[in-house]
Amino acid sequence: MAFALVLALLAAAPAAEAQSSGKTPRIGLLFLSSTASASAPLELLRAALRELGYVEGRSIVIEYRSAEGRAERLPALAADLVERKVDLIVTGGGNPATLAARKVTTTIPIVMGGTADAVEAGLVQSLARPGGNITGLSVPQELVSKQLELLRELVPSLSRVVVFLRRNPAAAARRAQAKALTLEFYRTTLEYVEVEKPEDLAPAFATARAARPHAMLLAPDPLFWSERDQILDFARAARLPAMYPFPDFVEAGGLVSYSVNALEVTRAIARYVDRILKGAKPADLPVEQPTTFELVINGKTARALGVAISPSLRLRADKVID
Repeated sequence: MAFALVLALLAAAPAAEAQSSGKTPRIGLLFLSSTASASAPLELLRAALRELGYVEGRSIVIEYRSAEGRAERLPALAADLVERKVDLIVTGGGNPATLAARKVTTTIPIVMGGTADAVEAGLVQSLARPGGNITGLSVPQELVSKQLELLRELVPSLSRVVVFLRRNPAAAARRAQAKALTLEFYRTTLEYVEVEKPEDLAPAFATARAARPHAMLLAPDPLFWSERDQILDFARAARLPAMYPFPDFVEAGGLVSYSVNALEVTRAIARYVDRILKGAKPADLPVEQPTTFELVINGKTARALGVAISPSLRLRADKVID
């Protein structure tokens, strides 16, 4: 496995400059997804930290806390990290983890692993000047627009899309605006189906079927990652062309994914960690937005669904599974 080689080569990396004081930094990782589903991203992050000289167990200590897909567990886990006096908290799993960390500390630096619209969510004052104790990465809302454009290329007659996402009452106004804009510019109606826990998926599937959509779009949420097989089975049974938030879905039989580049994200997180441990303040570190995206298409699934992949789309894809 490529990760194993990277880790082996970096095992002898020198300790980071931040260790000159003799104190071993302690980083808290707070993520919403299950430990199993977070394993690949964590390996990427460990490798990125090693590139900067931080070797886990030698020049850095990492405290892992997983909510196992249960958002209600995040506040207690965040509080536990604060009690353990971590020097920094890295959040994974979008806004819920970052919001939970912010509620328990206004002094410990927090690095977002990829929230959605951090300014609108009230996590930072602005991308250029975050203010407070939070910085990191924020995924632009425009990503959804691009996903819809790609879906339309695959399904030219697209006019109704069912969108699966985690329940978030605070985002109701934004969803209403997105519906209006999508109808106006893309001639596509969005039907939102919200879930909060794994048990919500079965009734959500029934709601989605009743909407009679032409395609499905999945929000980038750890809950969906952990329930990947169940979601793929639904899309297959319903014969729904689907846009997924992670390439893993497509590798496992999903139709298409358009997502941020995981390596770019983890390297950016590692840079934030490095700069903060060396004395930088989160308030002074601008929030970054990912600039590299990956398009992955499963040709076998496309043929099974009767979906044609145009030559231009095939050329633009980073990977086509045939």
